[in-house]
Amino acid sequence: MLNQFKLFAEYNQLMNERIFSSAEQLSDEKLHQDCGAFFKSVFATLNHVMVGDVIWLNRFSKHSSSQTSLSYLASLSRPESLKSNLFSDLGSLKQEREKIDRIIIRWISGLSESDLDECIVYRSMAGLPFQKQFSSLISHLFLHQIHHRGQVTTMLSQFGVDFGETDIIEIVDECIA
Repeated sequence: MLNQFKLFAEYNQLMNERIFSSAEQLSDEKLHQDCGAFFKSVFATLNHVMVGDVIWLNRFSKHSSSQTSLSYLASLSRPESLKSNLFSDLGSLKQEREKIDRIIIRWISGLSESDLDECIVYRSMAGLPFQKQFSSLISHLFLHQIHHRGQVTTMLSQFGVDFGETDIIEIVDECIA
């Protein structure tokens, strides 16, 4: 499972680099245009992904295996809602995205298989308590990003921006016989 998460972290970073590069091709008007997606626009959706990452990584920072590697996330204020606007411009959001992606890669590299079997205790945005398996929550972190990046690639396509390859197979290592 840990090797899979390392692959997901690398894929996550690559796709985020590409999605921001593609989004930079849009005018400010198109970047913020309501396209009917869950979070309306390209910018708001990219912002929402960051909100989700900040929330989840902050929760993960409480786990003994993650306190050091995720200390930056523990220092950030928790967004008030899933629609919180963390940044007002794409450049600042991109800069933070790059930083968080590097942190995710280092964090995953520092985990052990036994860490993944443990449970995490956390509270939902509404304050409800939960206790769930760490590995399942890490999967959720990556799947959440994939889901919303899919929405962004659709919006980019509507604006005539070809995002290119999105399949993880691109970075999966070849087997050597």
